[in-house]
Amino acid sequence: MQWGSYARIAEALRVRLALLAPGSPVPSETALSGEFGVARNTVRRALGRLAEEGLVGTVPGRGRVVLAPGLPVATLPAYRRIAADLQWAIAAGELAPGDPLPSEARLTREYGVSRGTARQALSFLAGLGLVRAVHGKGRFVHAAISPDGG
Repeated sequence: MQWGSYARIAEALRVRLALLAPGSPVPSETALSGEFGVARNTVRRALGRLAEEGLVGTVPGRGRVVLAPGLPVATLPAYRRIAADLQWAIAAGELAPGDPLPSEARLTREYGVSRGTARQALSFLAGLGLVRAVHGKGRFVHAAISPDGG
């Protein structure tokens, strides 16, 4: 079914997005171009209009998502959000020195990210000196930090 202009596609998507919860993924350009029978450029232009209206945002590592009206999209890449959550757990004492960290597979499931993104988060923490890897055993908390990040 060909819808024609990007404005009509944007309107159809605006109605659909209103039914979705903030943070829900937006279908890919490829899927939408197939659905509407138009080129990806037309879909991209429609999604651009929705982004200008604050209805759709792009989250690194996740793609386009539905935004809550008036709220900005998370600006941190997915690996940094994972790392921040783990840093908070270390600072709060939920993870103490010597405790194992969640595996890449577990982080992948919990955050809905690729294994590479989970690995990047753990590597980021290792670069800060908070995590150490033990070959064949996993990653463990190396150092405690204070709740203010120090």
